[in-house]
Amino acid sequence: MNGNFEFLDYLIFVCYAILILGVGLWVSRDKEGHQKNAEDYFLASKSLPWWAIGASLIAANISAEQFIGMSGSGFALGLAIASYEWMAAITLIIVGKYFLPIFIEKGLYTIPEFVEKRFSTNLKTILAVFWIGLYVFVNLASVLYLGSLALETIMGIPMVYGVIGLALFAAAYSLYGGLSAVAWTDVIQVVFLVLGGLVTTYLALNTVSSGEGVLAGIKTVYEAAPDRFAMILDKSNPEFKNLPGIGVLVGGLWVANLYYWGFNQYIIQRTLAAKSLKESQKGILLAAILKLVIPVIVVVPGIAAYVMVNDPEIMAGLGDVALQNTPSLGQADKAYPWLLQFLPTGMKGLAFAALTAAIVSSLASMLNSTSTIFTMDIYKQYINKNASDKATVNVGRLSAAVALIIAAITAPLLGGIDQAFQFIQEYTGIVSPGILAVFMLGLFWKKTTNKAAIIGALASIPIALAFKGTDSPWMDQMGYTAILTMVVIVVTSLIQHKGKDDEKGIPITKELFKTSPLFNIGAFAVMIVLVALYAIFWK
Repeated sequence: MNGNFEFLDYLIFVCYAILILGVGLWVSRDKEGHQKNAEDYFLASKSLPWWAIGASLIAANISAEQFIGMSGSGFALGLAIASYEWMAAITLIIVGKYFLPIFIEKGLYTIPEFVEKRFSTNLKTILAVFWIGLYVFVNLASVLYLGSLALETIMGIPMVYGVIGLALFAAAYSLYGGLSAVAWTDVIQVVFLVLGGLVTTYLALNTVSSGEGVLAGIKTVYEAAPDRFAMILDKSNPEFKNLPGIGVLVGGLWVANLYYWGFNQYIIQRTLAAKSLKESQKGILLAAILKLVIPVIVVVPGIAAYVMVNDPEIMAGLGDVALQNTPSLGQADKAYPWLLQFLPTGMKGLAFAALTAAIVSSLASMLNSTSTIFTMDIYKQYINKNASDKATVNVGRLSAAVALIIAAITAPLLGGIDQAFQFIQEYTGIVSPGILAVFMLGLFWKKTTNKAAIIGALASIPIALAFKGTDSPWMDQMGYTAILTMVVIVVTSLIQHKGKDDEKGIPITKELFKTSPLFNIGAFAVMIVLVALYAIFWK
């Protein structure tokens, strides 16, 4: 496969790599006479503008999971998988309006720190250890695995070398510079990510229409596979178990989205690094708008690949190259790397840089957040309470390096998983309902007690595992688990405090959730677009 890469492709890719490393190291430099402190390293000196926050949120989120995994799901089941992206747009607006004001007002570094301020140090430590494990063994390992799978498919690079190369690239600037290096390079990564993604979408649709352009391509794809454009699947669809019809809009996907965008350290960390709450909310709004566009660059190519593979005329026109690594329903994650073969010289390098940008920016974000939680919630709490700025930053770097080494060893063990995006969602879904229940009641119900939160968090795992033994779709199971966990927390709180407010309860006022006219107008526009999209592609 690497024979398809010309000198210009390599040149574009090398220029991209030098640009990212150069910018990352430049913004990481220590200012004269200033020793980097925890706020500089973990929260980018609280200086990020809205456009950097919005770009960084998308770059942290979009990774190999989306480019490879969601294109694979687009190939296997169609546009319905876009609900993850489109419903994330509404979720971001909810987070910006209702969660951020509380988090920023409390001056948080980490999400476990909120748990300590609202509940107790014990619960904070339980969740901090859990999150470090999840980031290292699920998130970091899966991004390294899927990224290396792409390198192997496109350029013939063996899996082990791909894992090592991606890990070193992400480490090269993020370990030294912290969140500042991650966020500012993310702005560049998003440009590559969107441009490269749009180029691949254009090529796929143009190829399907035999060179007649994008609009003709959309029409051809829609006519060839109308079933791939249903947003709400019915029970007869073999993928109903993954996206259970109307349950997607009113059920468990809310659990996945609110947990991910609201209480996930490597996402929320860049919003905590804003100059101000208003700046942070503007950044969230930009991310919500970009979320509306993401399915165009990650799902539509997968659907187009499905049409291409099932049309003998198109396959014959593509020649022998089309027969190499051809995706099938059993190996849907090959769809995106397969498409990249057909890009013209130069464009191939750009698209490959986009894919690498998506992988590396997510790795860098996860590394930084893993080290933030370990340093602020474990090291400073239990090992060295009076650590100097220098010691704190060095521990941050060291813990990120250790997390990366463990994830790199784990990554190749994930081989053989089809539709990896769905796999990650399903297994994160065992623990996310309990955490969401603890946070939602902790934020918005003053009677929630620490004991009830701990009991609820622990009870949520057996509740989730009990539902695993049923036939109901896993997304519905997440919704049921979250509701039952909330019931456990509410009942325990009422028994313990007999209806009185908890002393650590958060006072809620209308003023707290007041947002600017710009945010309100933007939020309203996003909702109108979403209603239109679901109305058009309902069935």
